[in-house]
Amino acid sequence: MREISPRILIDGREVDYLEGNYAYPGNLSAATMTFKLPLTFGGMKKLWNKEVTMFLNRFDPTPIFRGWIKRTNPTFDDVEIIAEDAIGYMVKGGEMEKAKIALDERTNLDGLTVGAAIKKALELAKLDTKLGTAFIGDTSPLQNSVSEPFRGRYSVLDIIKELIAKSINLDSTLPRPNIAKLIDNGTMSQFVIELESDLENDVVKHVYTEYDNIIELNIINRKVPTVITVEGDGVFGTFTHDSAISAYDRNFLNVSNDAMKSPAACRDFAQKLFQANLKVQFEYGMEVLEGAYLNENDVVRIETDDPKFAGNYRVIGKAIDFSPSSFKIGLSINRKPPTLAEYISSRDN
Repeated sequence: MREISPRILIDGREVDYLEGNYAYPGNLSAATMTFKLPLTFGGMKKLWNKEVTMFLNRFDPTPIFRGWIKRTNPTFDDVEIIAEDAIGYMVKGGEMEKAKIALDERTNLDGLTVGAAIKKALELAKLDTKLGTAFIGDTSPLQNSVSEPFRGRYSVLDIIKELIAKSINLDSTLPRPNIAKLIDNGTMSQFVIELESDLENDVVKHVYTEYDNIIELNIINRKVPTVITVEGDGVFGTFTHDSAISAYDRNFLNVSNDAMKSPAACRDFAQKLFQANLKVQFEYGMEVLEGAYLNENDVVRIETDDPKFAGNYRVIGKAIDFSPSSFKIGLSINRKPPTLAEYISSRDN
């Protein structure tokens, strides 16, 4: 594991900080970094919207966080700085309201693939100076935005979420959605689209064991959609799981998939979506000793003495508490039911 000795830069100038926290919830939510500076730090009134980068190691080529200062909170002892990444900037457009664009018959996203439509939306909102699109890629399978054209004034983030949801990959046993996230190329944040990781076949990036590098494990229960409606190519189909409603309540999910040509195909696809969501209904929050460099959608493995509790999991979020001399790592992962946590917490020590 690489040494962690975090350093923070404001507009390219390294600053002496007291302590900080990095939190990345994933799922197209903004990453935030909060850190404290001594009162002796100069230029406090000019910090708003300054670029902040945080490197986990002095020799890392790319930062783990790149964002812009949104708030400062001075106290008698220090100054708290709150920064958000490019997703946060995209949500607010640098202001208090969401970044929005107006689409009509002349200016629109019609006929473009999802990747091309998102790139154009970012350009129309003038967000491409903060959020690079050179590596954006496209969904698998390819989808276009022409079936339901956007007209009117829309939030850029809402457009992106709706477009990404159009494409679901059926090459595996269970359907896999596409996801969008940020990567950093060393000079700016880049928006990328990729297929959700395949837990059975993708490369495992890190291994955790109950005795070596897991400090604490908690369960986070997700809502399982029990009434799923799929809109296909001019057709609809709804799958309702009555017994699951009794267990998980009535939760709704509506998706589009133009590859479905009949109501029966829509219902079958909806049933597969239910199974896929049921399989990942539980998320785990882990405090660990390693894994600061893991990213959203990376695959990790949990190993225990009992093979039935072992398995691959998908990283969905990350948090790091740090100071110049210490750090603590938290990961959110999903895949397995809660027997893993029960096993670890109840084992004989």
